[in-house]
This record gives sequence, structure tokens and C-alpha cells, in this order.
Amino acid sequence: MMPRWSRVFSHINRVSNLQKNTEFATRVFSGFPIHDYATAATAMEPNADAGPNKPMVNLNKMFFSKPHSLALAADSPYRIDDPQYEGFKRFILKLMLFYSKQSQQIRWANAIYCRVRDQVDRPAIYDVFSLEETFKTNFSLLVLHMWLCLRRLKDEGKEGVELGQYLYEIYNHDLELKVSKAGVNLLLSKWMKELEKIFYGNVVAYDAAIGKQDELQNVIWRNVFSDDGTLKPDEAALISVQAMTRYIRREATCLSLTDKEAILSGNFRFTSLDAGAADTMTK
Repeated sequence: MMPRWSRVFSHINRVSNLQKNTEFATRVFSGFPIHDYATAATAMEPNADAGPNKPMVNLNKMFFSKPHSLALAADSPYRIDDPQYEGFKRFILKLMLFYSKQSQQIRWANAIYCRVRDQVDRPAIYDVFSLEETFKTNFSLLVLHMWLCLRRLKDEGKEGVELGQYLYEIYNHDLELKVSKAGVNLLLSKWMKELEKIFYGNVVAYDAAIGKQDELQNVIWRNVFSDDGTLKPDEAALISVQAMTRYIRREATCLSLTDKEAILSGNFRFTSLDAGAADTMTK
């Protein structure tokens, strides 16, 4: 796993550093661009911890609270609902297959991906778990949260699996744009295939480890935290790795408690890690 990680990410970092516009390159590596339909932009609240003074958190006490549904209330300002048109406009949209099953699933997949990106792109997740914002960590967290969603969608049978395929295609397109904007245009397909292998390797590892406490902790360490290929977390990172393991287990349980309608339509939100909200998850 680690040789592939090192080869892919060192290449992306090296090419990106050759870009003349260093300000742009830095911005690219700080997070993926969000691609979403009409109301998605209004569904994302501003970063709560963007200021210079970052709050201190006690990881040893976090992510012990009782899991609950992540579904958004009907009146939540963060919902992403299909626009409801009447009359001639609705007739035209029907002719354009806007209300077809495929179109609806694509909109739902966009909404779900928007939730994933919102969680992964926030500074809070890096601050809480003491992670450096790099292409590798951003990609690793993206894959981890994609796995959580794909795992939950499988529970909804064929409909969920089909939606999961659209979700993966949106993720893959977004990742290709990200890598391309980082300056990796030569042999782009080659590097995308390498990232695809890493994605599926991580997903298989998470699936196998979710029922085993120590194994999931070690997999998260290898995929998210480690840079040297060690199999188990070192003492300095142990607390952060243990906390992320609890967080992932809790989010998986919360998603299982979230109803089908909210899951399929993307009308849920991962647990906020912003300042203040994290205090509600302490024991």
C-alpha cells in the first residue's frame, strides 16, 4: 500500500510545485472544488473555525455520546430538495426527462457528495485530529467518508447500489479535475488508475475491519495518518487515531439510524466537528 501511496502522491506534489502560480497551487491542495446543482451552495454553512485562534479539544473524551439519526429536519436551511414546478415549466422539464429516475438519482448523488465534501473540506476535521492539510490527507478523508456513504447505501438494496454508482462517478470526475488542476496532465489516466486502486483497496480494508476495534484503528492509521508505511500508530499519534476510530464508528451507527428518504436524497449531515459542536459529543 505505502509504495503506491508514495509514488502517486509524491508525483502529484512534485508536479504541482512546478506550477508558476503558487497561490493557485496552494488553494487547490487545500480542498476539492464543489460541483453541485442549484440550491447546494446555500446548504453549506460558513466555516466556524476559520479564525486564527483554534479551540483546544480533549480527544480522550470525544465521540462517546449516543449515536442518533443524521437526517435533516423538514424546515432545515441545509436541505437540498428538488425544485417543484407547475404548469408549462413542469411540462417542459418532463419532456427533458428532468423528473426521470436517472435524473433524480444523479441529483441525489450530487447532494450526497456535497455532504461528503462539506465534511472533508472543513478546517475543523484537520484541527480536531491534528492532521496537516495535504492532497494525501484530503484524499484519504474523502475516501473514508465516501466509504461510509456507500456502505449505508448498500443497505437499501438495488436502489441504493445504483445510487452508489452515480455517487462514485461524481467523486471520480471531481477527483480527476482536482488532479488535473494540480498540474498532472501528462499520463493523467495512469495516475487516476493508481488512485482508483487505492480507493478500492481502502474500501475493502475498511469493510473487513469495521467489526474489529484494533484492526479498524490500524487501517485508519495506515490510510490516513501514516507516511512511512508502519502498520500500527506511534505513541504521538495514538490518541488522534483512537479518536478518529471512535468518530468513524459513531458516524457509521448514526447513518444506520438515518431513514431511507434522508439517505437517498442526501438530506443528512455528518456530525459537525466545528468549535462548540464538538463539545456535545464528549462523555
